[in-house]
Amino acid sequence: MKKILFSTLLVSLLVGCASQDVKDQPKAAVEDRTTTQAGADTKSAGQQSVTANPLTDPSNILSKRSVYYDFDKSDVKAEYKPMVEAHAKYLTSNKSAKVAVQGNCDERGSREYNIALGNQRADSVRKMMNVFGASDSQIEVVSFGEEKPRAACHDESCWKENRRSDIVYQGE
Repeated sequence: MKKILFSTLLVSLLVGCASQDVKDQPKAAVEDRTTTQAGADTKSAGQQSVTANPLTDPSNILSKRSVYYDFDKSDVKAEYKPMVEAHAKYLTSNKSAKVAVQGNCDERGSREYNIALGNQRADSVRKMMNVFGASDSQIEVVSFGEEKPRAACHDESCWKENRRSDIVYQGE
């Protein structure tokens, strides 16, 4: 008897729930935002522009421009390959863009040696950009040797800042 009474009660609940018509439910309020005043700024405070320059956006890998080297080396370390690849792909997709890859050295070594090593460093970045599709006509290789140090002190912490190649876009 309890089973029949329970089953009847359960079926009555299910039928009652299923019989509600969707049309009877109130509609959700929708705010109309299609009309704005001419010249009104529709951006809220802190909102970034959609057309931000990827070369200057600090959150974009393209804003990073320096490749650092070990002492007396000119091979691009694995940690810098994604950055070089990103710049190469940017050049590939922006055919009018041009860069100068500037090779730099620390103060140790002769002037001639540092000019040659700076050239090798810049050229290793150029070759990697070529592998990723950038054209030679978009890349200029320059060596500053030890003439353009980033840090002026005379110890290993400064020397490692000065052993680098900088990627500089035309017009910057």
